[in-house]
Amino acid sequence: MQIINANAVNQVLSFETLIPAIETTFQQSFGMPQRQIYPLPGGSADKHDTFAVLPAWTEEVLGVKSFTHYPENPDKGRLTVAAQVLLFSRPTGAPLALVDGTSLTYWRTAAVSALAASYMAKKDACTLLLFGTGELAPYMALAHASVRPLHTIYVHGRSEEKMRKVQQQIKRIRPDLNVEVCVHYEEVITGVDIISCATGSPTPLFKSASLAAGTHIDLVGNHHRHCRECDSATVKMSHVIVDSLLNVLNEAGDILIPLEEACIKEDHLQGELAQLCNGTIKGRLNNSQTTLFKSVGTALADVASAYHVYQLLNRP
Repeated sequence: MQIINANAVNQVLSFETLIPAIETTFQQSFGMPQRQIYPLPGGSADKHDTFAVLPAWTEEVLGVKSFTHYPENPDKGRLTVAAQVLLFSRPTGAPLALVDGTSLTYWRTAAVSALAASYMAKKDACTLLLFGTGELAPYMALAHASVRPLHTIYVHGRSEEKMRKVQQQIKRIRPDLNVEVCVHYEEVITGVDIISCATGSPTPLFKSASLAAGTHIDLVGNHHRHCRECDSATVKMSHVIVDSLLNVLNEAGDILIPLEEACIKEDHLQGELAQLCNGTIKGRLNNSQTTLFKSVGTALADVASAYHVYQLLNRP
């Protein structure tokens, strides 16, 4: 069995190949039971430690991802997420590889959001407001920039030092982009085409009244029932698609809270990523429509990404 570490993952992956690989996987036959999230003792009232197990399979490969999510780890100099993905051959059942899931999670999460944005954001979207300055932040910006003609990215967070770090990380890979530290997001939010939220915020980051017509909103930061990155009014006014209905309706406060408030009904959710990829549903009906993609992570995207890495490293 091949052991694939983080260095190998980072060296071989690019959004230009990963996004199409995930799209192809979601267009084909697959199996994906509900992922299991186990709360752990520890953390604060707003930031809970969790352990998760995510199985999935395609006609070529079987896989399971296991990860821990410790939101307060960065305060202690540790990574928020630690993960591994174990792959097996679907035809033979033989183990193929153990892939570093921590690095893969950043790539996969950003690639899935960008894949959704390729269907849901306006074709000419050129500005992005990024909420969040964690490990995932530069991946989110770079992934979106690979599917839309972005020229300006605003980075907003609580720490100016962290905002500048993310700014430098993005510029290192894409020096052609104008990347600005944005202390006061209110000054730019009404003029941006895409808003990407990758935070641990338990409460909404912005209000629906701030949004311009045609904005695409991407929410990846929370997977707790009582936490959310946007308000109910934003969800209600938006054309909403999720990565997995099963997982989102089990754990995503961004959607569950508006449901509990009777602000929306389940049929307000237009569908999920696989339907978007195979053309069953549309990501956007017109340029004035507000669109929203909520992702909590799927085993299929993890397995597809890990298998893509395995294939790239084992090309003849």
